[in-house]
Amino acid sequence: MLPPIRVGVTTGLWIWRESLAERRVAIDRIAEAGIDHVFFADHVSFHDGSGKDGMVQATAIANLHDQLGIYAGVYLLALRHPVTVARQICDVAQMAPGRFTFGVGVGGEDRHEVEICGIDPSTRGRRTDAALDVVTRLMAGETVDHESEFFSIEQASVIPAPATRVPIMIGGRSGAAIARAGRFGDGWLAAWVSSRRFAQAVAAFDEQSAAANRSPVGDHGLQIWVGVGSDRDTARQNVAAGMEGFYKVPFAAFEKYTPWGTAAEIAEWLAPYVDAGCRHFNLTPCADSEEEAIETIAEVRRLLLASE
Repeated sequence: MLPPIRVGVTTGLWIWRESLAERRVAIDRIAEAGIDHVFFADHVSFHDGSGKDGMVQATAIANLHDQLGIYAGVYLLALRHPVTVARQICDVAQMAPGRFTFGVGVGGEDRHEVEICGIDPSTRGRRTDAALDVVTRLMAGETVDHESEFFSIEQASVIPAPATRVPIMIGGRSGAAIARAGRFGDGWLAAWVSSRRFAQAVAAFDEQSAAANRSPVGDHGLQIWVGVGSDRDTARQNVAAGMEGFYKVPFAAFEKYTPWGTAAEIAEWLAPYVDAGCRHFNLTPCADSEEEAIETIAEVRRLLLASE
């Protein structure tokens, strides 16, 4: 049985500049709108040194609301030691049982970020695979021995293991990322792909899972930016400015993979992905106000659910 459609929204970096009371208001607004979860990126030092640590954000949000889902989308696992990460996951899961989803990616948009963490960018895929082997086994309550080119670990354990299993989503567009998702993930988290490519990747995920003697439910997702505005030109301007400011490249690089406009126009744009097997959406709205952004994403969610 397929999981239900869920829609999440990013809090944005702005929330951590606000007071504690204002953070709670912002998180409550998301929950009261009916949005399923909040998600957040993870960067140590992205382009100009900016970023926020994914596990710190997960901990903070877990303690701002007692029901809202929490989604790391995605965490740069290759930059950390897997035993340390497993401890952090178990702690967040204990604070927010059944609410935490752990998304993993290899990064790479800024190679310098990887380098300054002491990691050879060319090894980040293999290192992520090795780390996932350790993390998944520790989260399952195993005592782990692991020997690879990156880690030598003997008799490691992290207790208590999560009482409710923490889903793992693997992000990335490459064939290697989709294969990784099939071997380790509960689903694949896509970004910047067509619906046709999405369907092909879902089929490849199933093949890789079967080859690994696994049968995950296939809780696949799509993580994208969206433009919101009173008219299409304004909506496009909003998302173009947001993406160019974050990624430091022209919007033209992302335009064909980015919806903008009204809630109905955004939902219509997303519908082919549902048909291709997408079950959850992580949306970064760029709007004239936070209120407008949340209201629009909540309406997108309503429209997607109504179309099921």
